[in-house]
Amino acid sequence: MHSYAAVLRTPHALSTFGAALLGRLSYGTVSLSLALAAKNASGSLAVAGTALALFGATSVVLSPVRAALVDRYGPRRALVPMAVVYAALLAVFALVTRDQPGAGAGTSAVTLGALAVCAGACTPPLGPTMRTLWSQLMPDRRMLQRAYSLDGVAEELLLVAGPLLVGILVAYAEPAAGVAVSAALVLAGTVALALSPVPFPVRRGSGRRGSARRERTTRTRPRGLGQPVLAAAGVGLCLGGLDLLAIAFTEEQHRPGAVAWILAALSAGSAVGGLAYGAVSWRSAARPRLALICAALGAALAAAGLAPNVYALGAAAAVAGLFVAPALTTAYLIADETAAPDARTQAGAWVNTAVDAGSSGGTALVGVLVGRLPLSLCFVLVAAPALVCAAVTLHGENHRKRH
Repeated sequence: MHSYAAVLRTPHALSTFGAALLGRLSYGTVSLSLALAAKNASGSLAVAGTALALFGATSVVLSPVRAALVDRYGPRRALVPMAVVYAALLAVFALVTRDQPGAGAGTSAVTLGALAVCAGACTPPLGPTMRTLWSQLMPDRRMLQRAYSLDGVAEELLLVAGPLLVGILVAYAEPAAGVAVSAALVLAGTVALALSPVPFPVRRGSGRRGSARRERTTRTRPRGLGQPVLAAAGVGLCLGGLDLLAIAFTEEQHRPGAVAWILAALSAGSAVGGLAYGAVSWRSAARPRLALICAALGAALAAAGLAPNVYALGAAAAVAGLFVAPALTTAYLIADETAAPDARTQAGAWVNTAVDAGSSGGTALVGVLVGRLPLSLCFVLVAAPALVCAAVTLHGENHRKRH
C-alpha cells in the first residue's frame, strides 16, 4: 500500500515527477558545460573556474529568495518566467562561447562572469517546488517519506548522469552545445512542471493583514528550520570534504584513476540507503532520528580514515553513503512539517542552500588542511560536522523534553 510503485501510481504523480526530473537533469549538465565552454572561449582555466564559481554562488545564495517567489505567486507566475530568463541567459552564454573559426580564443572574462552571475541568480528552484508538490500529492506521511526518498535518489542519479551526457555530447559537438542543451532541458521541464494539475499552496493575503502574516511566518520559521538546516549543512561539509580527500588519498596511493570509483561507491551507497530508508515505516520521531543518522554518517567517515588502500576506502565510502540520502530525506521532511503550507518551497530551499553551501565550505576547508595534516586526521575533521550536528540536536531534544 505504501510502496514506491504506489507513490508513482498516485494520480498526476508520474507526469509531474517526470517533468521535474527533465528540468533537473540540466542541473547535472550545466556546471560542466559552463566550465568547458568558458575554457574553450577564453583559453583560461582560471576564467572558467571563476565563471563557474560565480554561477554556483549566486544560484545557492539566492535560492530561498526565488523559492519565496514561487510560494507567493505559484509555479506558473514565478517559475516559468525564471526558467525563460535563465534559459535565455544560458543561450546567450552558448552563443558567445561557440567556436568561431579564425577568431581565436578571446571572449571577455567580464562578459562570461556577468552572464554566469545573471544566470545563477535566475536558476529555477525545481527541486524545492517538486517537494512542495509531493506534499500536496501525498498527505500520508509514510507515503511522503517514500516520495522524498525516491526524489532524492533520482536527483542524485541525475547529477551522476549529467556529466556523462555532457561527455558524450562534447565528443561530437563543441562545448557550447552542452550549455544550449542545458537551457532546453530546464525550459521544457519547467513548463511541463508548471502545467501540472496538482494544486499549489500559493500564499494569500495583502495589505497589513497579509504583511503581518508574512512577518509572523518569517519570525517563527528559523526555530523549526534550525535543526534540518544545520544537519544539511553538516552533511554538505562532509561530502565536500570527502570529494577532495578521495582525490588526495588516491594520489597518495598512486592510483589517481580510482577516485571516480570511490565517489561512485558513495553515490551507490546513498541510492541504496535512500531507497531502503524510504521503505521503512519508522515509529521514532524524525528529529532524534536525524541526529542518529548524522552520527552514523560521521562515524563512518571517521573510520574511512583508517582505510589501508583504495578498495577499503571505496567500501568505507559506500557505507558512509548509506546515511547520506536518509539524512537529507529526513531534513526535508522536518522542513516540510515545520513550514507553513504556503512556505514549503522556501523551507526546502533553505535545506538545499545549506547542503550546497556546506559542500563548498567543506571543499575549501580540506583544501587548506590537505598537505598540512595526516590524511587520517583530515577524515576525522571532515566527519566532525556530522557528529557535532548529532550532538547539538540530541542535546536540544533532551532539553525540550525536560521543559
